[in-house]
Amino acid sequence: MKDLATLCGAAVLALNLTACNQAPPAPPDSHDADVKAISETEAQWSQATAANDIDKAIGYYADDAVLMVPGMEAAQGKEAIGTSMRGMAKDPAFSLHFKTSKADVAKSGEMGYTWGTYELTVTDPATKKVVHDHGSYVTTYRKQADGSWKAEADIASSAVPPPAPRKHA
Repeated sequence: MKDLATLCGAAVLALNLTACNQAPPAPPDSHDADVKAISETEAQWSQATAANDIDKAIGYYADDAVLMVPGMEAAQGKEAIGTSMRGMAKDPAFSLHFKTSKADVAKSGEMGYTWGTYELTVTDPATKKVVHDHGSYVTTYRKQADGSWKAEADIASSAVPPPAPRKHA
């Protein structure tokens, strides 16, 4: 009888230990919803920029984001990005449109990215001529505590060759 009680006790202990060591259930798969959210966020961002609503456009950046565009130093932080974008938007020729080609999200659901194409029109400060630029971009996003997505790094690459060096007389 004593052996039976010991065996039952050991079995109960083993079952309890097994139950305690089980992995927690996997979080629900939100990949498709997150990809859709990033794509919609980027579409709204593009609309705000196209409408020259720069304050709204800046709101899509995280506080510690970085913006890297051809011909300019990297703008680090939302304040610096705002200064850069407000400066560009003062140009009467300024126009920026971008379109997502692909969006994806990490399995963890915390980070995502997009890539796509852009078209930019600005006035060259040196020549005072209107410049039409186009190219591609990559933007990385981080999911915020409230479930929204903010851009962490926004990098553009121009497809337009740089101008030829000026000849000196």
